Amino acid sequence: EYAARGGSATNVYSGSSTLDNVGWYFTDSSSRTKAVKGLFRNGYGLYDMSGNVWEWCWDRYGTYPSSAQTNPTGPSTGSRRTQRGGGWHGFAVDCRSADRSDPNPADRSNAVGFRLVFVP
Repeated sequence: EYAARGGSATNVYSGSSTLDNVGWYFTDSSSRTKAVKGLFRNGYGLYDMSGNVWEWCWDRYGTYPSSAQTNPTGPSTGSRRTQRGGGWHGFAVDCRSADRSDPNPADRSNAVGFRLVFVP
């Protein structure tokens, strides 16, 4: 979520409060994934953190504690991992930076991926 927010506490999506500027989703994707960098980047220079494909995250899925958290990682046990960011066949609400879900790890989908980041 930190990376998706791109340094903004006010943007709903990664880099904008208007999803059409930063994310491919049900309305504008033509029912398929798109090449990276087709829309605007967020404040950290990252593209496609909202929409295109859901991101499979390392963190296990679970409820957050009610107190303020810095980089919560979820529970230490369990088989379900967190998925974030929304995808090309999802709705705008699924693409919010704060949205997350817990798909079954055995499921396969062409709307789920993971992010590789190169830092020179």
